[in-house]
Amino acid sequence: MNLLAFDTSTDILSLAVQHGSQVLEHEAPGGAQASTTLITAIRTLLLQAGLSFDTLDAVVFGRGPGSFTGLRTACSVAQGLAYGARGGRGVPVLPVDTLLAVAEQARAEHGCTRVLATLDARMDEVYWAPCEWLGDALSGHWSYPPDFGLSAPQAIAVPEGFVVAGNARAAYGERLAPDAPHLPARPTGAALLRLAPALLAEGADVAADAALPRYIRDKVAQTTAEREAARRAAARP
Repeated sequence: MNLLAFDTSTDILSLAVQHGSQVLEHEAPGGAQASTTLITAIRTLLLQAGLSFDTLDAVVFGRGPGSFTGLRTACSVAQGLAYGARGGRGVPVLPVDTLLAVAEQARAEHGCTRVLATLDARMDEVYWAPCEWLGDALSGHWSYPPDFGLSAPQAIAVPEGFVVAGNARAAYGERLAPDAPHLPARPTGAALLRLAPALLAEGADVAADAALPRYIRDKVAQTTAEREAARRAAARP
């Protein structure tokens, strides 16, 4: 298949393109910059892979949880590209949970099959989900809960036999599961591509107008007083 995948849910923009068996990847600063650089980066990577918007079979994006602005950017770009692809006939969109992509990246990099996937949710909280790979190294699928967690880092309990993977440890240090093994991992475009075949086979792709971000938290900003209270709480021994 010919697939385009991208994630802007963290402070790193990650892209990947699959052209048959060939996979090309690109990373760049994300955050606020993603909205101005994403489309240019996509065009460049498609060109390098010998693809165009008219030869894509689907557009894959990390739907969240993650940065509010980043998720909106990824979703809107995925919708726009999918609408216009194939001469305006359009292609499906595959929204993929970013915590699942964290687990898949940890599996690819470190061989982990039981992963508590985490992402820094800011506001002194962590997004998390226990994910378990069922199958052998070449074939299998991820089992994970339909509802993801959102907790203070010190409130997260790690199931026995699981490794904590993600970017939350770098943000919260020993406050996050101090007795558990930790590995760095991010939701990447390549992870999205690896997840895509099984999800497409399950019928998880949607029409462009039905592609939506996944928000876990309703409130996306803190007042000055709330930020100060969080800083005081984090400073307590």
